[in-house]
Amino acid sequence: MKISAVIITKNEERNILRCLNSLLDVADEIVVVDSGSTDDTAAICEKFGVRFMHHDWLGYSEQKNFANSLAENDWILSIDADEEISDELKLSILGYKNNNIEDDIVLSMNRLTNYCGHWIRHCGWYPDRKIRIWNRTVGQWQGEIHETIEFSTKVTEYRLDGDLLHYSFATPQDYENQQFKFAKMRGQHYFMKGKKHASFYMVVSPFFSFIQHYFFQLGFLDGKDGWHICCVTAKATRLKYKTLKELTDKKL
Repeated sequence: MKISAVIITKNEERNILRCLNSLLDVADEIVVVDSGSTDDTAAICEKFGVRFMHHDWLGYSEQKNFANSLAENDWILSIDADEEISDELKLSILGYKNNNIEDDIVLSMNRLTNYCGHWIRHCGWYPDRKIRIWNRTVGQWQGEIHETIEFSTKVTEYRLDGDLLHYSFATPQDYENQQFKFAKMRGQHYFMKGKKHASFYMVVSPFFSFIQHYFFQLGFLDGKDGWHICCVTAKATRLKYKTLKELTDKKL
């Protein structure tokens, strides 16, 4: 089968070349849709020889679906600019690529995230299984925040060997900024869906979030990184419900 690797970008000069290099031998083409980078992302992509185009931001799911529509091949490998295919994962993908598989087969992989130079294997972060290779004729991205693929038919999932390496957080501040941004978006989403505010959740949910991630999901085994991750996750949980409360109060 022929595979089109599809990436959406904005200001990814720090990551994009590593991602593109990992796609060599795996992708028959690479499509990059950029939503307005002001750094060297475009120059790096064009020098690499990918199909690159600009398109105004549509939201996570719609931007990815638009990028998928530009691909020459129906088989999509969806990868983020801050991700890299490990050598083991590449070999596993090639094992399927060199054979014809049915359209209702989807391929998933474990994602391993790097936090400030360290790989995090607990806190609920690993194996973080993701479907990233599928036939676009049977599935599209859906969702506003953490988008997922919805399929129009019953599919059979096979897990690939090896990890998708995720270089998401270079500094603790990167993680805080992302978590607090998504927390506000979730609070706004709850409000738009008509979810009722309850001060109880704003007080209790952060506590249970920390207990779950630090103890039940063994975050303490990740040392000081695990402690910081679990603390920020708890704060973000509180911010989510605080945002919902503020929007609800403003409506009254």
